[in-house]
Amino acid sequence: MRYELHYWSSIPGRGEFARLALEEAGVPYLDVARTAGGEARMLALQGDASLRTPPFAPPFLKAGKLVIAQTANILLFLGERHGLAPKGEAGRYFTHQLQLTLADFVGEIHDTHHPVAGSLYYEDQRPEAKRRAADFTANRLPKYLGYFERVLAADPRGGGYLAGARVSYADLSLFQVVAGLRYAFPKAFARAARKCPKVLALHERVAKRPRIAAYLASDRRLPF
Repeated sequence: MRYELHYWSSIPGRGEFARLALEEAGVPYLDVARTAGGEARMLALQGDASLRTPPFAPPFLKAGKLVIAQTANILLFLGERHGLAPKGEAGRYFTHQLQLTLADFVGEIHDTHHPVAGSLYYEDQRPEAKRRAADFTANRLPKYLGYFERVLAADPRGGGYLAGARVSYADLSLFQVVAGLRYAFPKAFARAARKCPKVLALHERVAKRPRIAAYLASDRRLPF
């Protein structure tokens, strides 16, 4: 099956979490919005009144007759199909739990730049954004990173991954969040990361995985 990934063509955004999973799985996919007329096709499918399972917004994945929306839901589907989640029930649900926690984290990161409204430019809410960012970097950033550090430290086998001895889509997603934090909050992230060596080690381990390394070096990887 060749998947169709639908997300905006100009930013990594939430679509990048699905891209990383597809790249690590080594399965063929079409990044629809980055093809000629792709964004129009994406919006047409999103607004298709005949769909029984319509997506609210990108990203969404077309897999045969299935149309699956929401990042964590897409990854739950891909994880089970392509070995990016544990086989046991508890492990699968825990990986999904980790991804949902990362979704909360990403939402809070986003709101440091758009605390009043997502429809307003950053320049239209700069005073509020500075206040929100100060609280985020002082309190929320270290709390989230500390949680993932604790999860990694709790692995009795010391495998270095969040949900077992093998890489999962949650590891790939944490890699992307760390990359984004280094870009958006370099000083605050560096301070918080001093207490999270296992998170940093995971980021480096994921970056060196052959398929991920090839993807990062390609023109398919969009810059922040």
